[in-house]
Amino acid sequence: MSRYASYSGTISPNPSRFFLHILLIKPMYLCYLDESGTPDVPGNTPHYVLAGLSIPVWHWKTCDNDISLVKQKYNLSDVEIHVAWILRKYPEQVKVPDFNSLDHRQRRYEVEMLRKRELLRLQKSGNSKLYRQTRKNYRKTEDYIHLSHKDRKDFIADVAKCVSHWGFARLFAECVDKIFFDPVRTAQSVDEQAFEQVVSRFEQYLEITTPPSVKDKNFGLIIHDNNETVARKHTNLMKKFHHKGTLWTRLKNIIETPLFVDSQLTSMVQIADLCAYALRRYLENNEEELFKLIYQRADRKESIVVGIRHFTTSACSCRICKTHRA
Repeated sequence: MSRYASYSGTISPNPSRFFLHILLIKPMYLCYLDESGTPDVPGNTPHYVLAGLSIPVWHWKTCDNDISLVKQKYNLSDVEIHVAWILRKYPEQVKVPDFNSLDHRQRRYEVEMLRKRELLRLQKSGNSKLYRQTRKNYRKTEDYIHLSHKDRKDFIADVAKCVSHWGFARLFAECVDKIFFDPVRTAQSVDEQAFEQVVSRFEQYLEITTPPSVKDKNFGLIIHDNNETVARKHTNLMKKFHHKGTLWTRLKNIIETPLFVDSQLTSMVQIADLCAYALRRYLENNEEELFKLIYQRADRKESIVVGIRHFTTSACSCRICKTHRA
């Protein structure tokens, strides 16, 4: 289907039909959002990062196929990419003799046996808090236990390399150093500021990239990982932005309120999770491998990175601050 496919019918007052009309005949960009860290102050992470990865709708299938191929390589088809859980070290694997020499089926069997024994031990110990936390850890990582720690690092690096090659994609993010965040001064919470910033940059990107010779605007839709509390807050914020604009711009190109989806079923939201994780780990731990790959997709105006900001002290010399101030 062409990005400018024709539509011969009339626009129905039915919102779903109107939305379908927009998708069929307008140049549309999808911006997938996810976060890393907690917005609570002080919380348990120094930074809160909200990242949005934008792709043209006509490239969606290419991106989805790219990620599917990487997942197949590591026997992770239909498995959610949750980077923080994937990159943890699983102590049970170290206890399995010659773990690296086993095939995937044998690895999974040995690790599951050890985990069952540990849960039984914790149940008998009476330490209910540790039992619940351990059971949660096992549940969150069970899809990945057939892969060694090196395998899992290679998997995430391969996914990030895919993103780095998507020249049509643009990355937007607000990285908030909570030490320097003053909610009284900003009259916003950490996550509200981050959402307004990302929405504003995505809107400006859509406006700037609309060719002057093209009558129709570039339209955008925000797609967010589904969380009931966040969904309500961001929906209300977006309604406000559509009515009054953000601090930085009026919304002329972003349509609707965010679409909230199950990240387990939507690969591109999982990629937004990877981007947010890579940014936060770079800022907090100076981990550069993933950062260097996904940062290639940061929205730029010539040599200046305009799509990503590190909200922190003016003396910060990280790469984000240097390229944002340039």
